[in-house]
Amino acid sequence: MKKLTAILTAVLMIAFTAVPLKANGLSLNSVGTRALGMGGAFVGLANDGSAIYWNPAGLAGLDSRVYLYGTFIMPNGYYKNGPIDASLVNNVYPAPGLFVNYSLDDMALGLGVYVPAGIGAEWNTSEFGYPSQANLELMSQIGVINISPAFAYQVSENLSLGVAVNISYAMFDMKQPVMQDVNGDGIPEFFQYDESSDGLGFGATFGLKYNFNPELSFGATVRLASKVSMSGTAKNNLFPVLPNLPPAVMPGPGESDFDRDVTWPLWISGGFAYKPNDKLTLVLDAQFSQWSELDELVTEYNDAYWKLAMSVDDGNKFILKWEDKVQIRAGAEYQFSPCFTGRIGYYYDPAPAPDETVNILFPSSTNHVLTGGLTYSMGKIQLEAAAEYLFGAERDITQGSHNMGGKHLLNVFSFSVGVGYNL
Repeated sequence: MKKLTAILTAVLMIAFTAVPLKANGLSLNSVGTRALGMGGAFVGLANDGSAIYWNPAGLAGLDSRVYLYGTFIMPNGYYKNGPIDASLVNNVYPAPGLFVNYSLDDMALGLGVYVPAGIGAEWNTSEFGYPSQANLELMSQIGVINISPAFAYQVSENLSLGVAVNISYAMFDMKQPVMQDVNGDGIPEFFQYDESSDGLGFGATFGLKYNFNPELSFGATVRLASKVSMSGTAKNNLFPVLPNLPPAVMPGPGESDFDRDVTWPLWISGGFAYKPNDKLTLVLDAQFSQWSELDELVTEYNDAYWKLAMSVDDGNKFILKWEDKVQIRAGAEYQFSPCFTGRIGYYYDPAPAPDETVNILFPSSTNHVLTGGLTYSMGKIQLEAAAEYLFGAERDITQGSHNMGGKHLLNVFSFSVGVGYNL
């Protein structure tokens, strides 16, 4: 049983680290094309519909507008450990969004439907030494869709307040090979573990924006922690073929439904926007995520066999040991002409996962990120484009009980296109 539990624990370590959370290596660090081009330093500026995400107080005083965009994420990286020299499959993960805001004198209404988190990792199993004829898969794919109605009120000439309600629908799929000597002859056989789950979470975002003068504004945002209740089905075609050798191991069902609660952590941010002249805007943000809330994740299996097998030696638990982190973001916007505006940005993105919990299906690295973007305006229509590149730092990790030892590297290229229409 201990051998079986050790194998399945390794599988679940990967599964648990790929749940749909807003984490480094997983989150869309910049929601909206304009914000992406400015390095996501958008809390103090918040001057388009994506303020619903960044700072809902920014909706007050904006022109009524419909804004549609799409961001496309392309991770690339490698994992090296002894004879293993594997590279990520170069997939493209789309993340669309729609924001609508409508002004009513001192009040403003908004609605956002967008993807705050969505990425994946897929590896060629043959690069890990698995036989190609076994048709095994090694991948994770995560997506979160938010529906966020919002309201903002301009309290005075200088002060605006806003709130958004966040309804989050999360999805997660994971597949992982399992190896076991089921015949006791020293020759391992290969099996497939996979799970698929989804769930709902509810939360709220509160924002404040204060204009000291026409040149300088300050914004602050608090996104409360919320719990996402995930439910799904786990499958393992190893269980039905296990030899009946009680009390060590006996055959069991090939699948079980399960439940898993995951806390989406508290996010607090503040930033300034400064206009030294009519054409140039400078922005600076600090954004804090309370990742320490994610210390331990527990899966509750509905099937009694799975519940018993996975509870041995805490095989149904995973210790994350994540640490609170602060991102520092800076950006600039320059209006070259009434029709054309350019943007640049930079942010520092520290990894929340310590070495003890890093694995290949949820890569986590400390990143230095460069961004750029532009807008071309034609009357009531604005066409936008932006791109960013995350330069990940290689992590050389010693093997432990909750991680995958070896050299890990993740880089990410993202680009975004959007169109806005003033109502």
